[in-house]
Order: sequence, then C-alpha cells, then structure tokens
Amino acid sequence: MMYEVKDRLKTSKFMLVGLLFFSFFIGIYTTLDYFNGGYAKMVSDYGTYLVIINVILNVVMALVSALMFNLSTALFDVTKKEGKGTFMTMVSVLFGVLTYGCTSCVISFFAVIGITFSVAVLPFAGLPYKLLSLVILAIGFLWLLKEVKNAKCKI
Repeated sequence: MMYEVKDRLKTSKFMLVGLLFFSFFIGIYTTLDYFNGGYAKMVSDYGTYLVIINVILNVVMALVSALMFNLSTALFDVTKKEGKGTFMTMVSVLFGVLTYGCTSCVISFFAVIGITFSVAVLPFAGLPYKLLSLVILAIGFLWLLKEVKNAKCKI
C-alpha cells in the first residue's frame, strides 16, 4: 500500500496541497511565536540561538504536519478509510495554541477546565512545550506510517 500512497504524493495536486498545508502550519507556528513575545524579545532575553532553534522547530513541525495531512488524504484516496493517526496533528496544533497564546486567555481557559497553572513560567519562551508538541507530532507520524504500511485495499 505504501507504493500506491507514495505515487499519489508525487502528483502535482498533492504537492500543491502539501505546500498549502506547509504554508498554513508555518503561519500558525510563527504566529504563536509572535504571541509568545516575538523573536526580538527572544533574542534580547535568551539570545539568537533560541530564535534559530524555534525557527528550525517551526519548519520541521510544519513539514511533518503537512506530510501527515497529505499521507492521510492519499491513504483515504486509496482505501476510502481515514487513518487514525491523523488526529495527532490537530492535537499538536491545539496544544501549541493553548500553550503559546496570551497568558491571561490560557489561564482563564485552563481554570475553566480545572487546571490552574500558567505556561508563562516555563524557561526559554515556552520551548519545552514546543518540543513536547514535536514529540506528539512524531508519534502521530509514526502511527500514520504504520497504518499506511498495513492498510488493506477494499478490493
């Protein structure tokens, strides 16, 4: 099944959609960094290396997210069944939005669901949460790859 999915991913339609997904996710992750104080504040507080690490993580996470959506769509085209690992991309994005958003909004949201802590006290402008988000994406990606390899065609 992997060969059929790989062939679909090489088409211009999937490449264009992948580029759109990548642009969307890089926009989200860059916006989250901006809401977390911005790159200028990161440079003044922690140095240039933190900004470089954040930008690299943004690109990697956007690439993985876009690839996961493309893999899931190609798998659906071939098997007519949605992969179960796809939801991890949205969990990771939601996790990032909740943890990098404005502190007062996040505190209010978490207080409503019974969690009363703030991520603003995390070191390195929330980098641990970004790394945790990357781990969630990696788990989802590996899960989705396993599903693609073990997928069965309806025929």
